[in-house]
Amino acid sequence: MAYTGVTPSARSRGMVREARHLLATVAPGATWIVIFLVLPSAYLMGVAFMTNGPYGLPEMPLSLESFRRLAGFGFLGWSPGNLYTLLRSLWQTLVSTGLVVIVAYPIAYYISTCRAKWRPIMLLLVVVPSWTNQVIRTFGWMNLLAPGTPLSNLAEGLGFIAPNMGLYPSNFAVTLGLVYNFLPFMVLPLYAAFEKLDTAQVEAAQDLFASPVRAFWHAVFPQTLPGLLAGIVLVAIPAFGMYVIPELLGGGKGMMLGNLVANQFAGGANWPLGAAGAILMLIATFIGLFAMRRIGKRLGGGEEVVI
Repeated sequence: MAYTGVTPSARSRGMVREARHLLATVAPGATWIVIFLVLPSAYLMGVAFMTNGPYGLPEMPLSLESFRRLAGFGFLGWSPGNLYTLLRSLWQTLVSTGLVVIVAYPIAYYISTCRAKWRPIMLLLVVVPSWTNQVIRTFGWMNLLAPGTPLSNLAEGLGFIAPNMGLYPSNFAVTLGLVYNFLPFMVLPLYAAFEKLDTAQVEAAQDLFASPVRAFWHAVFPQTLPGLLAGIVLVAIPAFGMYVIPELLGGGKGMMLGNLVANQFAGGANWPLGAAGAILMLIATFIGLFAMRRIGKRLGGGEEVVI
């Protein structure tokens, strides 16, 4: 056996130094995650299984009453109100995400085909509106969609709304606000995917007389799938628990799950019910991530897409 010149004690000291270096590198981030993510989530899960106290604060004993209330069972019997809120949240999320995809695809493609010196400027124009506070941007849409504005007058002239009603507050306003708010989160990953697009495959599809739709589906879509799935995750998950936009643009007509949770910690005074709703959002997030990974693996030819 060849002699390496490294004694066991020197090897042990090297391993100790590596362990200390790894600990010093990982410890700050791990501590941050534990304090500001793991512990609050654990506390929230504990609150969800407690009993609602006289002033809405959680107290013992442990109970499943908050989940029964979330399912619509109360002291007056069963009511579908909370389930309607959940279904409305799912529907708004699906519609808004689909519209964001439809709008973002041509924008990302156009930016990727621009001259190199113009691409950063185009991307900046997409991202700059999101630098403004979300509440301010939502108030701007409230002013644009209010009765008497050009958009409301146009919708009234086309017969979409009743006279002097305006486009706000409505579910349409909520959907429009969600699409506007999350559009940059879809454009950026799609643009990154278009940057790596192999145009030879598109040219081959055109040479084989494929229609534009078939050329897109077989040559463009598979290559942009990772960016699309990443964008869907960035859009759908926060949209499902959105609070500000439904609260302001919905005007009480478009309550979503985030509003239900927030109301229980404020005016509703039922912390266990709010915590149960928050856990439901976490479960929906995990299910969505799992589904996206499975879809990416299936559509990506057996290669799992990392999200």
